[in-house]
Amino acid sequence: MLNTIYKKIKKMEKSGWIQTTVIAISIVAAGYFIGNTYKNGKAFERSVQVKGLAEKQVNADLAVWPISITIAGNDLNILKNNLEKQNKEIKNFFLKEGFTEKELNSGTTNINDSKAALYGGNEQNREFRYIASSDFTVRTADIPKLQKALTNSLELISKGILISSKNTWQPIQYSFSGLNKLKPEMIEEATKNAREVAEKFARDSNSKVTKIKSAQQGLFSINDLDQNTSDIKIVRVVSTIEYQLED
Repeated sequence: MLNTIYKKIKKMEKSGWIQTTVIAISIVAAGYFIGNTYKNGKAFERSVQVKGLAEKQVNADLAVWPISITIAGNDLNILKNNLEKQNKEIKNFFLKEGFTEKELNSGTTNINDSKAALYGGNEQNREFRYIASSDFTVRTADIPKLQKALTNSLELISKGILISSKNTWQPIQYSFSGLNKLKPEMIEEATKNAREVAEKFARDSNSKVTKIKSAQQGLFSINDLDQNTSDIKIVRVVSTIEYQLED
């Protein structure tokens, strides 16, 4: 009887030892995998975020010249005839410069009566009762032709025609419409530039650049080359890219 009880106790002790061993091995294995996962996670966290720049200088491909003329008088009929005459002279000038009818657009005409002003003040004492203004717009893709016309427009003064622009500093408005054709090339250039910056950083930190972790495409901007050269544009884009690093 005692021998049987002794054998049962030994068996339980042996079974407990096996369970303890299994638990210990499991803890060690779990610790290894957890540690390895943490290590790999930390390695994945090693990254560098850089910005890649791409710039391109382009010529404007559309020019708009908004012109206005203003004359004064006391007789509406005479004022109307003078305004029509000046508009005709302006149109003939541009046709002579090589522009087509489609490139020329006559705008609205406004007449202000100083006597009709509710709060006239000094307006009622003006020498001329009526002030008339008329708009005329030239829109073309032929930039050199329009620039030549701008220079030659001084001959209108000899005919008693004074033209003005909304922006006296830059009378012609230039724009560029070919952005979509440039986008693929410039995005590729910006990405390449970002990679070069990341690799320079990696060399300085004894690391190696691997794959892209995240990327953000910046907005394209189109600006004048400088204040005095609005017919030449600078197209610019900045991409933000994060690269993963490894030893």
